[in-house]
Amino acid sequence: MILSRPRAVLFDLDGTLINTAPEFVHIAAELRREAALPVMDTQTIWQSVSDGAIGMVQAALEISASDPSFEFWRQRFLDHYESGLGALSKPYPGMRELISSLGSHGVPWGIVTNKLARFAVPLMTLMSFTPSAEIVLTPDDVVRPKPDPESLLLACEKLQCSVSDTIFIGDHRRDIDAGIASGCQTIAASYGYLADGESAQDWGADAIAASSLELRTLIEDLLV
Repeated sequence: MILSRPRAVLFDLDGTLINTAPEFVHIAAELRREAALPVMDTQTIWQSVSDGAIGMVQAALEISASDPSFEFWRQRFLDHYESGLGALSKPYPGMRELISSLGSHGVPWGIVTNKLARFAVPLMTLMSFTPSAEIVLTPDDVVRPKPDPESLLLACEKLQCSVSDTIFIGDHRRDIDAGIASGCQTIAASYGYLADGESAQDWGADAIAASSLELRTLIEDLLV
């Protein structure tokens, strides 16, 4: 599919609109310190961000979810994250400008994320995105989160925009799978948190943005 001028634009959150990885790298280091483990290569955590708290705890402490101590460490992870939410996160370069461009062209935008509302909503506020975002959908709003298309279909319904006129951008295969299943136009953000050896070329997206600045240009060119 060739991308066409959108009537709405939806973003994944972590690894697409906001770079949250530095926060998670810091938390992973704290958990390893508490567990008396040696320092870990930060790239290991960076590549597990899209796997959520479960995946990051597994990567940080090198334990499985079936480990008797796993739930304790998962809760420690969430406690650390909540207490320092947003401290080390920031929008990717060009994203504020892109959001401004969408507004000036009358194109509504929003977030469709698998991040829990208790973290996603305040993070959006901390990053000063909340006033202009038309919608923020999280797993708390649906029965089946991404890769199921339910959240994207709900977002389009709430925005009163057809899926074919909506662009969805994400940095994980599940994002693109959800976008394709919903009928949205899709852009893979290959600058996000891809696992080692993974290629966004394999996801079947309509377009790929290798950087956030490239994404900005790609979208803004469609608005002209």
